[in-house]
Amino acid sequence: MIAMPARYNFEFDILNSVAGGLSAIDIPKLNIKTLQEASSFVQSYGFNLEDPEDLERLWYYHRRALVLMVERLGFSESEIPEILRDRKTLADLRHLLLWASHSKDAGVEGSRELQRWSCAILRGMHVFVHSENDLFSSFSEEIQSQILTPFQRAIAHEGERIWLKSPRGLTHIQLDAFEVKPFKTSSSTVIKLLAKPDALAMKIFDKLGVRFVTESLFDSFQVIRFLVEENLMSFAHIMPDQSSNNMYPVGLFIQVCEKLRKRNPAPSPGEVNQIFEDSLREEGAKALLLRKLNEQSGGTSSLSNLLPGN
Repeated sequence: MIAMPARYNFEFDILNSVAGGLSAIDIPKLNIKTLQEASSFVQSYGFNLEDPEDLERLWYYHRRALVLMVERLGFSESEIPEILRDRKTLADLRHLLLWASHSKDAGVEGSRELQRWSCAILRGMHVFVHSENDLFSSFSEEIQSQILTPFQRAIAHEGERIWLKSPRGLTHIQLDAFEVKPFKTSSSTVIKLLAKPDALAMKIFDKLGVRFVTESLFDSFQVIRFLVEENLMSFAHIMPDQSSNNMYPVGLFIQVCEKLRKRNPAPSPGEVNQIFEDSLREEGAKALLLRKLNEQSGGTSSLSNLLPGN
């Protein structure tokens, strides 16, 4: 039975991570006091230190974290204490957990610098574990093929012109360009994970994408209609909080289209664009676009999230 005073002792940061919405990488320090506790922590995290393959995998993530810090985040190698950099001097990865907890049980006085840098390395290792063990990483080729092939089949090249063509021959839309977004690398995913409050690889939605470039605003909306009608895109799978529309308010677009349907004779493409522009200008402040907030765009934002106390 827990003694009465002890029953009210809770580790605030850990409890806040489990039940309060705090990200694990935002915890300023751990509370691991012994090597045995460190072993149990690693075991619950998903790795068996007695398994040579698991152990080697952890050292691999250790190396990846160091490379990330030096080559992508701008820290110099000399800034990182050698005892944390060198596998021979570190010897036991559990020491990182002890130093991150400010424990002396690792055999070296747990200075503030060791604590900060141990936390930084562990944060890098943590996000690499998440980024390289999600379903996309395991089945990236199959996923890319399944997603991209239908789009590529709908693209036709005629000389220098690019067309979006219906297999049934019903719709042709000329494009200025069609681009496949490069697959997000592990390092860029990790930087984004470090910058996000919920560091889970499954929350990184922009690993794969395509871009349609059109000549006009109206053609952009035609592309959307084409993708839905040709079943190249399922609108039921759209995640509203991941969508942006910086082009034109949907409600106003529909209103203008209703007016254009009644025009006789039909306006020219140039006149159509002008009508859309005039309607948007008349709408003024009432014209609301859909903008996805992206505070963490760019790589430098993760610097302040790596070292605790910065």
